[in-house]
Amino acid sequence: MVNRNQKESHEQETQTDEPFRSSRLITGYGIGLREDNYDFNDDEDCQSNSSALRDTVLEVPTVTWEDIGGLDDVKRELQELVQYSVEHSEKFSKYDVTSSRGVLFYGPPGCGKTLLAKAIANECRVNFLSVKGPELLTMWFGGTEANVRDIFNKARQAAPCILFFDDLDSIAKSHEGNANNGGGAGDRVLNQILTEMDGMGATKNVFIFAATNRPDIIDSALLRPGRLDQLIYIPLPDAKARIAIFKTVLRKSPVSKDVDVESIAIELKGFSGADITEICHRACKVAIRESIEKERQRDRETAIDDEFDSVPEIRRDHFEEAMKFARRSISDKDVYKYEMFAQTLQQSRGFGSSFRFPEQQQPNPSQGSEHGTVHDTDDLYD
Repeated sequence: MVNRNQKESHEQETQTDEPFRSSRLITGYGIGLREDNYDFNDDEDCQSNSSALRDTVLEVPTVTWEDIGGLDDVKRELQELVQYSVEHSEKFSKYDVTSSRGVLFYGPPGCGKTLLAKAIANECRVNFLSVKGPELLTMWFGGTEANVRDIFNKARQAAPCILFFDDLDSIAKSHEGNANNGGGAGDRVLNQILTEMDGMGATKNVFIFAATNRPDIIDSALLRPGRLDQLIYIPLPDAKARIAIFKTVLRKSPVSKDVDVESIAIELKGFSGADITEICHRACKVAIRESIEKERQRDRETAIDDEFDSVPEIRRDHFEEAMKFARRSISDKDVYKYEMFAQTLQQSRGFGSSFRFPEQQQPNPSQGSEHGTVHDTDDLYD
């Protein structure tokens, strides 16, 4: 039983404007909570945008063509796609056509898909906006669609711009089998992306690039002409490309002249660009470790502090040590899947490759003559 004094004290406390405190609760009484009893932080608690997406900034990348070894055909195709549209727009106006604005890079991981998108942005001096697919996903209903709209609006405002979606397969899976995906959330996100791409407008120089390691699960609606219509396969590097990758990665490193990178590249069949880069970095680390150990040993033996460099270059034995830890990140089975998908895609899109216009028939001098005689075929060669 609560006495009368406790009741009056409780009524006075609940009528004040002070924030609610759990220590003021009295057993046996109900309480009413007002909105001003709570201090919500709108920036942290109520916004649906993920923190990673809010930190997305526009930039002009510093990656150049020199940072990418091989892929000369892909580089030329990208230059024609972006550079021609930005620098020679009058040509497209003359022929009353709009350039392709969508590119999908697909292929094994670690082959330079992201670097290609950054390099073409730097080459053409356009803004670059990179978004990873999972960054757009939120736990809030409708929040992911809002993030998609925001990122497209930012790209429009920064035109000319390349909007790059990395890991596209995480947000653009095929409609098939998506019935039980949390109330169709995946379908809503995909539909929002399609709507934004269709409403981009021809007057805006916004190029949409995307990269994926799973092209087989990308929805076909994204791949139709007018959207991501340029499908570029980025394969594993061949021997020539592997040599170019070695020279690109080591171009600023002090490498001994007796190191034959061509012989190493020949032995690395099936290795991706990332795998080759890891070998080069490991060889550099071996040289750094040896240099530090020799400096410490010299400091213990003598008190003279000189600037003598005991390991001035990366030697052959450093690469031999690094090759002991070399490994492939892509199996032959995975490579076969990518090649079969690329071959199937090429066959399905090459239906009209044998098309030829019918040759115009030359007027026959015998036609319209008085007798209208028809000569034999042998007479044609007389």
